[in-house]
Amino acid sequence: MTRISRKTLILMAAGGSAALLLGAFFFQMIGFPPCAMCLWQRWPHAVAVLLGLVAYRFGGAAICYLGALAAATTGGLGLYHTGVERDWWEGPTSCTGSGGGLGDLSGADLLSTDVTVVMCDQVSWQFMSLSMASWNFVASVVLVALWIMAARKPA
Repeated sequence: MTRISRKTLILMAAGGSAALLLGAFFFQMIGFPPCAMCLWQRWPHAVAVLLGLVAYRFGGAAICYLGALAAATTGGLGLYHTGVERDWWEGPTSCTGSGGGLGDLSGADLLSTDVTVVMCDQVSWQFMSLSMASWNFVASVVLVALWIMAARKPA
């Protein structure tokens, strides 16, 4: 049986985050603008990609555990976002239907035609009954496992 090296696991984990980021940008490019919570989920993936580059070059279990933390963070955000979408709990009032309504907008905001409001509690795309946020959670759990496997591998 072939053993997977630490560097391969790091490439798989960081590459997974890079693929998820590219997928998010692709969906945005084809007409699915992100909500605020979607954008929150992108940052930990970017951190994981950068940590992957550092870990690949310099090694070190500590960096791999930081990669696992980044993947767990975006996974947690994806789970939180899924809960908001499915009405399991309330989300931030700034991007959900529970917001303050038009009273929070200025006159310029009301007259602007350049503003696209994307609600965090509305599913814009789903596959097999899972939204993008849900898929981010599922994929991130796998990435956490890869990062932890990489951290536990001998250098």
